[in-house]
Amino acid sequence: MSAKADPARAGQPGAVTSHDAYLPQHGNGGYRVTHYDLDLDYKVGPGRLDGRARLTVVPTHALSRFSLDFATLRVTRLLVNGKAVRYVQRGSKLHITPAKPLPSLAPVTVEVRYVGSPVPVPTVWGELGWDYLDDGVLVASQPVGAPSWFPCNDHPSDKATYRISVTVATPYQVIANGVLESRRPSASTTTWVYRLSQPTSAYLISVQIGRYVLTGSASDTVPVHAAVPARLMVPFRYDFGRQPKMITTFSKMFGRYPFDRYGVVVVDAVLDAPVEAQALSIFGSNHVDGKRGSENLVAHELAHQWFGNSLTVAEWRHIWLNEGFATYAEWLWSEQSGGDSADVHARRAWREVVVQPQDLRLADPGMQRIFDDRVYLRGAMTLHALRSRLGEGAFFALLTEWTSTYAHSTVTTDAFTTMAQRHTPWPLTELFARWLFDATLPPLQR
Repeated sequence: MSAKADPARAGQPGAVTSHDAYLPQHGNGGYRVTHYDLDLDYKVGPGRLDGRARLTVVPTHALSRFSLDFATLRVTRLLVNGKAVRYVQRGSKLHITPAKPLPSLAPVTVEVRYVGSPVPVPTVWGELGWDYLDDGVLVASQPVGAPSWFPCNDHPSDKATYRISVTVATPYQVIANGVLESRRPSASTTTWVYRLSQPTSAYLISVQIGRYVLTGSASDTVPVHAAVPARLMVPFRYDFGRQPKMITTFSKMFGRYPFDRYGVVVVDAVLDAPVEAQALSIFGSNHVDGKRGSENLVAHELAHQWFGNSLTVAEWRHIWLNEGFATYAEWLWSEQSGGDSADVHARRAWREVVVQPQDLRLADPGMQRIFDDRVYLRGAMTLHALRSRLGEGAFFALLTEWTSTYAHSTVTTDAFTTMAQRHTPWPLTELFARWLFDATLPPLQR
């Protein structure tokens, strides 16, 4: 706690939280962040991070104080518009009291300097955020891990642009979101600077540090880059070799790819599941087998660039709009690449889900079940049922309108069902009621 910290306020409540029904203590009310400028200096051996985060904050109403989500690291200095202010770190919140209230809609700069050894945030889904590899760093933040390594407004509805600068020892590579603007070597370190110009939720921001071979390819229009351990390069080229074709295929189905480029990192560690990030996906060494054994996951993570990253849920209860759509993209890719049809996948999924407890409402599954397998499978089956009802032309027209209308914005279940109804003269009320709001799994129509 610096000389400007305010112990007298330590027991007082912070600013208004996000009002997310599932995770009300994550995210903050009263303002939006429009830009993050992050400067990080990281020493891999001791695991020490020296950081400076400069946030452009726009109050939605006059603010006498406000809070950021920030855990585990120690603040050494905090400035608002260049002036030191009172603050206190309490739990996973950083409470800030400016010298005078911030006026509504007037952008302010909040600069936070901090140090320490990041540790993941413990949650019901495991430890999330900044984590350690044997020789590097893995960041996996969904849904609430971002505060483990930078101060932020940690709610999916608050999307901002980013500049990310990371300085590490020269033998290591750094991969982060967006376009690599520069790579500046010095005597023993290299500074990597990335810029992400599309608005992005904090949980989708990622930094990967390791000893990688950097490689690239391209679809018809999108640069595709990868960072892979040298020993996995040969099987990787085969296992991920159809990504450019996937981008072309999905662009025809879902609309234009929403970012400047697409990146993949394969970490030299076993991961239970790939990690989703904006314009970037992270896989484990176990997802590279030389047999395309995880190609469904390659398709799933790519589809998240449309569903989850460009279109981001306004609240976590709408998670099926991420995971159901990405799972259905797996089935669509299978159908397009000579595998089982989406209908075969849907009926297989139905048989799997029908024998499980019938207690999950897809449109509101509950906080602890947002990553339940049934959300993924039932979400995909909902889309298959809708495709059967609308017909091919109307269904894919709906998807392209959906992704273009809400590009780089936030979405809700109600917005989707409302748009879907405009694509058919026949009522969809019963279909959505049964698939989204009833707990009992409905039959798939033939």
